Amino acid sequence: MQSMQNVTAVEPPLEEPAAVAGESQGLSPSLRLERAARDDFQFIWRCLRRFGVQPEHCVDDAAQRVFEIAALRISIIEPGHERAFLFKTALWVAQEFRRKQVRPREVADPTRVEAEIDGRGDPERLLEERRWRDVLDVLLDALPMELRSVFVLYELEELHMLEIANLLQLAPGTVASRLRRARAAFHERARRFQARGVKP
Repeated sequence: MQSMQNVTAVEPPLEEPAAVAGESQGLSPSLRLERAARDDFQFIWRCLRRFGVQPEHCVDDAAQRVFEIAALRISIIEPGHERAFLFKTALWVAQEFRRKQVRPREVADPTRVEAEIDGRGDPERLLEERRWRDVLDVLLDALPMELRSVFVLYELEELHMLEIANLLQLAPGTVASRLRRARAAFHERARRFQARGVKP
């Protein structure tokens, strides 16, 4: 897990991702859905988590909901655009789940974190990673979803700009503009946190 300071302000390259269009051509709807689930479930799960769906069992439920919707719509999803459909559905599902959530988020609570460490791996490292995740969640929550989605895809999922543009069906220039605004807002929020002494 990278720290807040490691989110750089370098202009992202407009690189063309590996071609995937056409790979779904000729497959039956059920096989397309099966492959999408195999290839993209973890990606969708992580995005839902970073879009504010909590706790983890709710992320599981939200991911299942995304794929249930995809199963109902697979016959009308254009072949090669399954991931874009899943991502857009995940945005909608995340907003629905967040509206239902009323439990306030606890930020960097050492007692709660230590209680959840199960002894696997280095406890200090696990504790530090959990604290960073908690702070990151709060920082991401300050971003409107249109900026948050671009930030998550580029900074956390490490997607190329053109792949993000394809997923969101936006012009690359719009994606770059949103990423700049998201970075500025993220770093401003991080500075305010650090000024108040909120550290992982």
